[in-house]
Amino acid sequence: MRKTYFPAGWDESRIQQVLDHYEAQSDDEAVVEDEAAYESTTHTAVEVPIDLVPEVRELMAKHKAS
Repeated sequence: MRKTYFPAGWDESRIQQVLDHYEAQSDDEAVVEDEAAYESTTHTAVEVPIDLVPEVRELMAKHKAS
């Protein structure tokens, strides 16, 4: 049997809470939540070529550390 690993700060209970939230969400609520994600004034979504992802992650880690 394979051991289950969770990201730092996550456990089975937290994952179940997230699943419950999204499974109970109506289509309209999901759309509102998705659209709100793009209204952030501190983050953005960009398309990055796969071969540049490691470099982008490194830049983000350096930025976060500063």
